[in-house]
Amino acid sequence: MDATDLIRRVTPTDPVPLEAVQLLVLLAVVGFVVLAPYVWSLVRLLVTLVHELGHALVGVLCGRRFTGFVVNGDMSGHAVTVGPAKGAGRVATTWAGYPAPAVVGAAVIVAAGRGWAAPVLALALPVLLVALVRARSALTAVVTVSLLAAVGSAWWWRSDSLQARLLVGVGLVLLVGAWRHLAAVLGDRSRTSDPAVLARLTGIPRLLWNLSFLVVLALSTWWAWSALRIV
Repeated sequence: MDATDLIRRVTPTDPVPLEAVQLLVLLAVVGFVVLAPYVWSLVRLLVTLVHELGHALVGVLCGRRFTGFVVNGDMSGHAVTVGPAKGAGRVATTWAGYPAPAVVGAAVIVAAGRGWAAPVLALALPVLLVALVRARSALTAVVTVSLLAAVGSAWWWRSDSLQARLLVGVGLVLLVGAWRHLAAVLGDRSRTSDPAVLARLTGIPRLLWNLSFLVVLALSTWWAWSALRIV
C-alpha cells in the first residue's frame, strides 16, 4: 500500500444518505440482535468491551495508568487503572463506564451520516490493538481479535455505503446495549457495582449516580436520533 492509497482509505467522503427503508431494515436487524437471546449473548460482549474501555480512556486522561481489562460472558467485566485510590480522577474513571457505549454509539452514528465512516474505522484499529495488549483473559482476547478482524476488513475493502450502514448498525446496538446495561445496574444492590463504588467514594447516593447515567444516555439517544433524521 502506498501513501496515496492509505490517504484514500482514511479520507472522509460526502455525507451518505440513509433512506427510510434502509433505516427500517437496520432497526429490524438491531431489534433481532438485541431480542434473540443467543445472538445477544455474543453481541453484548461488544457493549461490555466499550464500557471497560470507557473506564480505561477516562482513567488515562485523568493521569492514571491503564494496565488491563477483562470482558466476561455474563455481560460483566472490569478494567484496572493504577493511580490514587480516591479523588476526582478515580471518580471520573469509575463513572465513565456506563455512559461510554451510548456516547460512542451516538458518535459513530453521527460520524457515519456525515461521511466520516472511514476515519472512524481507521481510528478504531489502533485503539483495538492497544486493547488487545491489555486483554487479561482468553475471552477478552478473542473478542478483541474478532473486532480487529471485522473493523480491519471493513476499512480495507472500502465501500462508503457499506461502512456508513455498518457503523449506524453498530451505533444502534451500542445505544440499545447501553440502555440494557443501565436497566441491569438499576436493580443491582451489590457493593461492587459502579454506582455503589461512586457512592462510597463521594458520599453521594447511588440513585443520583444512576440518574446521571440516565441523563447521558437520553442525550446520546437524542443526538443519534437527530442525526438519523438529518441523514
